[in-house]
Amino acid sequence: MATSVSSLAFSLSSLSFSSQLSQMPNALSFPRSKSLVISHPKSNSPLVVSASATSAVETAELKNYVKSRLPGGFAAQTLIGTGRRKSAVARVVLQEGTGKVIINYRDAKEYLQGNPLWLQYVKVPLLTLGYESNYDVFVKAEGGGLSGQAQAISLGIARALLKVSADHRSPLKKEGLLTRDSRVVERKKAGLKKARKAPQFSKR
Repeated sequence: MATSVSSLAFSLSSLSFSSQLSQMPNALSFPRSKSLVISHPKSNSPLVVSASATSAVETAELKNYVKSRLPGGFAAQTLIGTGRRKSAVARVVLQEGTGKVIINYRDAKEYLQGNPLWLQYVKVPLLTLGYESNYDVFVKAEGGGLSGQAQAISLGIARALLKVSADHRSPLKKEGLLTRDSRVVERKKAGLKKARKAPQFSKR
């Protein structure tokens, strides 16, 4: 009997606790925070000129600049040299200036894609004689890739510097800048995959 009375008292207390919770509806409810909506005003930005259009304008300006510096074209100039490497050919003209290098009517750094090795090829002949800021270099390059063209330009600049003074031959030759690199890709052979590479041998 005592256990039934105690269980009855426990059930009554739990009911009273639940009734107290029901009388407090906002006790356990959390208000929702208002979401912030950020609106960006439309900006009246000017039209952006595409990179290709900008480069075309720069190329046209450089073309006019080269024509103004080289009246009569490349062939009419006196300080001119031709360099070759692989299948690339470069015709180089030197004029007194501040050290600009323009290749195919484009800045050398842009044309050679900022490659430090290719840019070094172009600068070495002038650096050897200390003329890096004394002459402007104008180049017409064709054939081959950028690496071959850069080395062809180096030989063309060295040959053009010989026309400035015959005394330049000794330091340029000492650095190997007057030697035409005759190495080219070896032709593919019949029955082989490349010039020397053969297919895998099979005994049977």
